[in-house]
Amino acid sequence: MKLAVMQPYLFPYIGYFQLIYAADLFLIYDDVAYIKQGYINRNSVLSPNGTTRFTVPVPGASSNKLISELQFSMDVARVLKTIEQSYSKAPYFEVVFPMIQQIMKHEDRAIASVCLKSYRTIFSYLGIEKQFRKTSELDYDRAAPAQDRLIALCHQFGADCYINAPGGRSLYAKADFSGKGVDLKFIDSLPVNYPQDTVDFVPNLSVIDVLMNCSPEKVVNLMAQYELN
Repeated sequence: MKLAVMQPYLFPYIGYFQLIYAADLFLIYDDVAYIKQGYINRNSVLSPNGTTRFTVPVPGASSNKLISELQFSMDVARVLKTIEQSYSKAPYFEVVFPMIQQIMKHEDRAIASVCLKSYRTIFSYLGIEKQFRKTSELDYDRAAPAQDRLIALCHQFGADCYINAPGGRSLYAKADFSGKGVDLKFIDSLPVNYPQDTVDFVPNLSVIDVLMNCSPEKVVNLMAQYELN
């Protein structure tokens, strides 16, 4: 069984969804510190004027608080307007925009809850069933070093493979995981390209851009463009 763990991000880029796609179980790491000025509550879309950043406010946001202690604001009208104006002529706007509205207005405003709603909604739209859990709801030693926590989570769910983002290469060693019965793999995205309403392709935008421009079959194909090393 393959396990992946990552902090929740709001409509992240396709690489994040490749990590979810590659794992049998995806844990939303919401009992760690909130990262201000990061991508937990923001991302970029492609508007007629070029790349445009959108941000959903997080009242009381602080790096001294856990993600699980914070909520998204209900003030999402401006963000939805930006997305609507950016993609009203996109091929899949009529199907995708209502999904985004539903996610953005999700009643449970906890960061992990809104993000989880988005992941489940998107994979359901793609016809793929994935398993998710929040780490804040699990019983494990949160005071342990980061590597030990990840290995413990693998053991808790019987996972013999842990998939990490490429940045983890500077943090974790395969030998340390294998010594505890876990095969550490790193996911490397292959070049992703798809039609956009622009001359030059703009990579690493929010998954919203992918969904608006690609059929569900094409999105699944893009999610599968990775290697585990």
